[in-house]
Amino acid sequence: MEMRIGSGYDIHKLVSKGKFILGNVEIPYNKGFLAHSDGDVLIHSIIDSLFGAANLGDIGAHFPDNDPKYKNIDSAILLKETVELIKERKYRIINIDSTIICQKPRLRLYIDSIKFRLSEIIGISVDRISVKAKTNEELDSVGKNRAVAVYTVSLLEESL
Repeated sequence: MEMRIGSGYDIHKLVSKGKFILGNVEIPYNKGFLAHSDGDVLIHSIIDSLFGAANLGDIGAHFPDNDPKYKNIDSAILLKETVELIKERKYRIINIDSTIICQKPRLRLYIDSIKFRLSEIIGISVDRISVKAKTNEELDSVGKNRAVAVYTVSLLEESL
């Protein structure tokens, strides 16, 4: 069996209006993401890691932010399309590990809901999805609560 690993990264600026959505879960907060789509930085990072593992480029190559059809799109739709492309390439998702770097709001109470929702979208067991939240100790734009960043690693296996 061939195994493939991919890494993903995304960052979105926080603004005073808009929705704060992570992993297709809306989290109550007084800020939201500045983005062409719904700004789900977690899903965007996951998509990039899956594309990387399958050697399919990056999220911008498949879902360009200057294409009007992606304006305000639900990122879950993009993730479902990504998973289908992975399956067409004869790969199976083994696991996904994401780290959200976010000064505020505190995310601990939402992690299980996020993992469950990602499991539904991707079609893998929730125990194959890891989501962790960290602060940036008040350093840089993330630590100053001006942005949220996410790093993801995904492992794929060749399916027969």
